[in-house]
Amino acid sequence: MDVIDIIDLHDPQRVNCKPDDVEILFSSTNFKEQEFLINKVELRMYLEKIDVQLGQYSLITSFVQTDKGSIEMIYDEGFRGENSLKRTVEFLVSNLGLSGLILRSIITLREKIERQT
Repeated sequence: MDVIDIIDLHDPQRVNCKPDDVEILFSSTNFKEQEFLINKVELRMYLEKIDVQLGQYSLITSFVQTDKGSIEMIYDEGFRGENSLKRTVEFLVSNLGLSGLILRSIITLREKIERQT
């Protein structure tokens, strides 16, 4: 089976550049979830615009890399102000959201792989 890379966004061009900030949430070589070996989980922030009154508009994506492919999906977006990525990471980690993020990514990745076969 080939390894595939998926950008699961309505407009993939939004992430067609280097992220403005990245937070690695998990990095391992031996964590398995539903036959997927999870290598890395990140949140990535892309600063899309700055409004004088509303501040920074950021797109925050989740990125999960496995032995069968990787997937990047929207996690959050909007005028979230300064340190939006750090606050999002703190919320995700403190509310046990990491397992849900991994599971959601694997389900989507599995569906895309099955469609290609």
